[in-house]
Amino acid sequence: MKNLLILVLSISVQLFSQPFLVIGHRGACGYEPENTLRSFRRAIDMGVKMIELDAFVCASGELVVIHDPTLERTTNGIGYVEDLTWDSLKHLDAGKGEHIPLLSQVLDLVDKRIIINIELKGAHTEKPVANLIHEYVKNKAWSYENFVVSSFDHYAVREFHELCPQVKTGVIFECNPIGYADIVEKAQANYAINFYESLTKEFIDDAHSRGIRIFAYTVNTKPLAIKLQQLGIDGIFTNYPDLFN
Repeated sequence: MKNLLILVLSISVQLFSQPFLVIGHRGACGYEPENTLRSFRRAIDMGVKMIELDAFVCASGELVVIHDPTLERTTNGIGYVEDLTWDSLKHLDAGKGEHIPLLSQVLDLVDKRIIINIELKGAHTEKPVANLIHEYVKNKAWSYENFVVSSFDHYAVREFHELCPQVKTGVIFECNPIGYADIVEKAQANYAINFYESLTKEFIDDAHSRGIRIFAYTVNTKPLAIKLQQLGIDGIFTNYPDLFN
């Protein structure tokens, strides 16, 4: 038993001393209201190199940061995000006195300190996100390397790549797809982001042979992270970034 504990601790030290990306899922949403400035600030304070967030275009055209298409789960509002204007959304309570932020507000908070992984959630988000990134690179001294854009909609990823080829992209899976990482290549993406239970050694090896990095979601314990890195993945999304310091 003692030898097993020493082995686990040794692997843990190796895991978190090697280049292994710990990504704050919706900020540090295990501690703070998800996708809020408070949550992103907490994740940054915990030392993450990347945060992940979700973007919709609301009815008045602004890019807002919220995970669900509807408001009920994460705010005191009712209805579909895409049906409401920014004036209707900006005063809603998203928890602990926080509000739904604009994507631009998150960028201003981060201020180039870490990478922002923007997940395209709503319809037709590709062009507004590409335009905002171009604006921040041109006018606010950001780098395209400060961004990653991803989506479960693989067509949206490919469309975004055509609009903003300077930014790395990722395709998100919930399953172990036929064709392995061929799907990632067809979307012209750089990353495969998969639900951890669906990851296989074959998928990981195939992706790496094509120069594609693998991230797993949502990983909230060290033992699971260790197991996944032993399979060869490159990083994890987590609600508790401080567990991996």
